[in-house]
Amino acid sequence: MSTHHPDDALLLDYAAGAAAQGPALLVATHLTFCPHCRRNLAAMEQVGAALMETLAPQPVSADARQRVMAMLEDEPRIESAAAPSPVTAITGGPALPRAVRELVGAEIGALAWQPVLSGVDQILIDQTPDGGRTRLMRIRAGRAVPRHTHRGTELVCVLDGGFSDVSGHYGPGDVAAADDAVDHQPTADADRDCICLAVTEAPVRLTGRFWRLLNPFVRF
Repeated sequence: MSTHHPDDALLLDYAAGAAAQGPALLVATHLTFCPHCRRNLAAMEQVGAALMETLAPQPVSADARQRVMAMLEDEPRIESAAAPSPVTAITGGPALPRAVRELVGAEIGALAWQPVLSGVDQILIDQTPDGGRTRLMRIRAGRAVPRHTHRGTELVCVLDGGFSDVSGHYGPGDVAAADDAVDHQPTADADRDCICLAVTEAPVRLTGRFWRLLNPFVRF
């Protein structure tokens, strides 16, 4: 069972249907690993249902209904980023959670990974106009992501393997959260590639002695 969980505020947003697309996918993925959070989610949903039952129904005017429908029709659709060109494709490997597999179209062993940095590959699932990204990441066994901090919130859910950073060790199902107060260098376990789902609000800011010089050129 997972030992690192999303915080209660994010789980509550998910229960209420208020979580953004990337964080919602990450929570759904974590829930496939974690019976503890599934129980918490069920309790939150029960409380929400009980509260709804206490609210008196209010009539909705025809004009208000038309305005809501017009707003829904005008709501922009978020398009998934184009799939990267195939670089690496192998067979076999562990199974992905269903929510992720349906978006990437294959299991881990059959994915076409796009190199990002030495020892780090990705598959981009979605991105927002302000630089937020939802992606699968692969850190090769024993390799490290360059030291970095963040321009917003980063959420990571481990799918296979594991990694360590200044806050501890994370294995399958664990969720790691970081922000601009965290400067870290996640390092994959020595005996296995680390596969994870990562959701970032903005590109990271590299902080290592060499890597910081590349910030104007690397959007990671």
